[in-house]
Amino acid sequence: MQYRRARRKFDDEPENHERWLISYADFITLLFAFFVVMYAISAVNIGKYKVFSDALGNAFGGQGSATPVNTQVQNLPIPNPGLKRRTELLRKEKEQMTKLAQDLLSTMAPLVKEGKVRVTQNSRGVSVEINASVLFDPGDARLMPASVEALRAVASLLAVDTHDVQVEGHTDNQPIANPRYPSNWELSSVRASSVVRLFIDAGVAPGRLTAVGYSANQPVADNATAEGRARNRRVAVTILSGIPDPGRELPTQ
Repeated sequence: MQYRRARRKFDDEPENHERWLISYADFITLLFAFFVVMYAISAVNIGKYKVFSDALGNAFGGQGSATPVNTQVQNLPIPNPGLKRRTELLRKEKEQMTKLAQDLLSTMAPLVKEGKVRVTQNSRGVSVEINASVLFDPGDARLMPASVEALRAVASLLAVDTHDVQVEGHTDNQPIANPRYPSNWELSSVRASSVVRLFIDAGVAPGRLTAVGYSANQPVADNATAEGRARNRRVAVTILSGIPDPGRELPTQ
């Protein structure tokens, strides 16, 4: 009699379809750790560095005891003696020029009130603009006796100052032609020179003075009107700043 050995049946082990989650979780963990490290490198400060160091130490079975490294860059001021000195000189220069402008305003107050003199302060320095009708007869460059006193008052302030002074003659656009002044170029230049000669006689050092004639090339008003032409006929006395500063013009009147 043959015995047939009974075949043992084993149930097939079911396939685990969730195994990939383990690898995926490991990848996500490593990716998270990578971004944490990158963030810590890009924005390190003492607090974050200490927390991160302790976390890594604990994760690898040890006490987080890494010594904090100060990676912060301190914004310490860089000393610049040259810049500091120039700033101080500029401040003193502005104070000196402002005081000079105020003194000139006070000296020329009656003419300023009449609108025949303007005092302005700008990046070039202090300018005293005097209407030509106060100084000269029409078409002439000889100072009128009544103007001498006012100019000597200005010269008394300039004599005790140290800045260079530029005297500018300006005319309107009406042509002039006579034996003494063939054009407005000669008239404007001689008018500026007349004021310079008076300043020298009043005690202003000649080396500080310059006379310039601009003819009708720098108008400050419209030459189409009589009022504009009268405004353009002027002499401007400019006390030049020793330390020019590019700032906007500041009228002092």
